[in-house]
Amino acid sequence: MGRSTTDILKEAILLERRGKEFYAKVAEKSDSKSARAIFEMMAEEEDQHIKYLSVQFAHFSRTNDFIAPGDIDEGADDEIAMQILSEGFKKEVGAASFEAAAISAAIDFETRAVKLYSERAEEAESQNEKDMYSMLAKWEMGHQKSLHELNDSLKEDIWNDNNFWPF
Repeated sequence: MGRSTTDILKEAILLERRGKEFYAKVAEKSDSKSARAIFEMMAEEEDQHIKYLSVQFAHFSRTNDFIAPGDIDEGADDEIAMQILSEGFKKEVGAASFEAAAISAAIDFETRAVKLYSERAEEAESQNEKDMYSMLAKWEMGHQKSLHELNDSLKEDIWNDNNFWPF
């Protein structure tokens, strides 16, 4: 027997809460202004997901159905902000730093979220549920893409840094 719809929603909310706490804690501990801004932005977006999922959870508990997602866009502005902040991030932190390790861990968070939401979108019985999970998967894929690009450019910098090599 598969997991119930409410179990999936609880898991999704928990995943988002963990992501939010993680991003907020990294932001708090970072000495880099750009890293702090990136992780604060990520924490804020996870908070939006928590609120959105909580509304859906409450509605589903009452009606056994989902609210149509509508056009909630988490797109262009965040992408532009992330590109600008990424440049500062690369200047302010090293590829083997705490923040870089946090980026790596964040990619794992986002990968789990994308997997959960994509699978659930496939299994969903109602169109509203399918649309909601597809939208959430798309949001998390955006995070994943930004984090991967940041991670790749940090790695590129370290490979090109002569101080990295022991010989």
